[in-house]
Amino acid sequence: SYAPGLLGHGEGVTQLNTPTRLPSTLGDERAVSVSAAQCHSLALTGGGEVWSWGCAVEGRLGHGDELNEWQPKKVEGLAGQRVVAVSAGGFHSIAITADGA
Repeated sequence: SYAPGLLGHGEGVTQLNTPTRLPSTLGDERAVSVSAAQCHSLALTGGGEVWSWGCAVEGRLGHGDELNEWQPKKVEGLAGQRVVAVSAGGFHSIAITADGA
């Protein structure tokens, strides 16, 4: 089924037949971990930043709204914290910081 922005390649891109690099950078950082659920995805950068994209129902992208994101968008609510792990679930996202919070 189709989920808005799930692939992170922009509006209207619903299928890719080969692995394809994201069209936008993650703030010029390299992804060290990714997690994908049914309708949204997360990326963790080497600098500890979290980026999310896809379906935003119930705020699962962490941007404080329910606006779908077609391409990766930085989760500003975690600014200033060093995130060390992320996980995308069916209706939620979680992040663990270096201090265990």
